Amino acid sequence: MLGIEQLLNGLQYSFMLFLFAAGLTLVFGIMNLVNLAHGSLYMLGAYFAAALTTFSGSYVVGLIGALLLMGLFGAVLEIVLIRRLYRQDHLTQVLATFALILIFNESVRIVWGVQPLPYDMPAALSGSVPIVGDLRYSAYRLALIVAGVVVALLLYWMVARTRVGMWVRAGASNREMVQMMGVNVRWLFTAIFALGAALSGLAGAALAPLMSVQVGMGEEVLILAFVVVVVGGVGSVRGAFIAALLVGMVDSLGRAWLPGLLGAVLPSRLVSDLGPALASMSVYLLMIVVLAVRPMGLFSPGATSLLPKWRRMRPSPVLARSTAPGGAS
Repeated sequence: MLGIEQLLNGLQYSFMLFLFAAGLTLVFGIMNLVNLAHGSLYMLGAYFAAALTTFSGSYVVGLIGALLLMGLFGAVLEIVLIRRLYRQDHLTQVLATFALILIFNESVRIVWGVQPLPYDMPAALSGSVPIVGDLRYSAYRLALIVAGVVVALLLYWMVARTRVGMWVRAGASNREMVQMMGVNVRWLFTAIFALGAALSGLAGAALAPLMSVQVGMGEEVLILAFVVVVVGGVGSVRGAFIAALLVGMVDSLGRAWLPGLLGAVLPSRLVSDLGPALASMSVYLLMIVVLAVRPMGLFSPGATSLLPKWRRMRPSPVLARSTAPGGAS
């Protein structure tokens, strides 16, 4: 039973990680922009949701309001500042977006103070629901899993089945080709950045009742989001989804099970120090293994198929005829 609960926790964390990383991989892959301030958008989403929920008394109003506000905020931020960074080198982008982190953190302290904001989960989802046998699971965490699946499917449909998604996929591979297709790249970039900000803010608003809404909360998950982007392949939404599942499950299950597994073969004194350290490093070990096999990530638009090269080679028609039963030798 405990194993099922840990699997569900890992699944819920994975979907929230995907919401956070999906916008980052689009911005990084298509605009070639290293946006360190993506974590600040996650923080602002949580603050907007907490403030709107307190003001309106409705969790739904707070969540939807935060989603819309973050989309609008992302569009304004892109028009005012971010689009001036596209032609700059990555060092300039890193410095500029790091400055944004400091500005956003100080702005939040001025507006909401230094103390964490109270933000409770909705009363309707504050209980637990039966899963298997006597196992009961948090209704709010279960709702986050369902919401994550719905948003992931909508994002997949948008990217894989719509004209805008075709432009996004083409832009990840060749920006000049998109311009030759007559697409207004400037507004496409604004829309993509706004979508990324809205998804990041949604992740912050959804996870806020499970953690403390405080200044700097976005920096804690930013590193994991970059791990997801790198493992999945820069610019690939499908890769971000698979990588978020891998990273989320490895991180959650590693922290829950690794010390116990090590305790079965090592002295308890050594496990108490080694177990938590290995659990913390598990996602980075995963990244090292993936990059050793796939240097461009699992589903990078510029990478080849996941199948080994000898599996992707089609046999020669002549060789196929010669090896077929009754064929010429």
